[in-house]
Amino acid sequence: MKSFVVIGLGRFGTRIARKLFSMDCEVLAIDLDNEKVQQIADNVTQAVMADASDKDVLRALGVRNCDCAIVCIASNLSASIIITMNLKELDVPFICAKAQGTMHQRILEKLGADSVVIPEREMADRLAKKLVEPNILDVIEISENYSLVEEQAPAAWYNKSIKELSVRARLGINIIAVKNGSDINIAPGGDYIVRESDVLVIIGRDDALAKLRKN
Repeated sequence: MKSFVVIGLGRFGTRIARKLFSMDCEVLAIDLDNEKVQQIADNVTQAVMADASDKDVLRALGVRNCDCAIVCIASNLSASIIITMNLKELDVPFICAKAQGTMHQRILEKLGADSVVIPEREMADRLAKKLVEPNILDVIEISENYSLVEEQAPAAWYNKSIKELSVRARLGINIIAVKNGSDINIAPGGDYIVRESDVLVIIGRDDALAKLRKN
């Protein structure tokens, strides 16, 4: 069972703490606001009112034994930086932090955060892609140039096998799953015939995915 410490119980922190707990993870939630701590107490393993900017407090709570720490404080730049530094000095294996903007992101990365997210920007980018390409049902940016997308099978692919479509060689993309209603086919073989109602889960470079929609 993986263990997480979530620091900062705003909307983002509360949501991710509850989600992790629902996925059978151990979750320690920390915030200075006792009301927020009480509200989440039944939805995490342990909820504590504490000052996470105090390294001794974090040490006493045993955060160094967690697999991952998630710093969900972005509006208070100073607190975000100090907490990230504390977690790094306590040798927490993996630190994920929320940033308010690009400069904040760079600072956290310099301090040793393993992953930095800007939720508002990422949600905006995903929404923009979905609005521009209506076939896209969902998109996850894996890196600056690679994405994983869910989209309706193109009409030109109907009733053709994956081998016949030769998407890896022709377009440089990979179909890693096919969803049809409640059914999902993980890593479909070359003999799989694409149907009109299929939703394809595809991974590839963004430029290759763009070419896909022109085919």
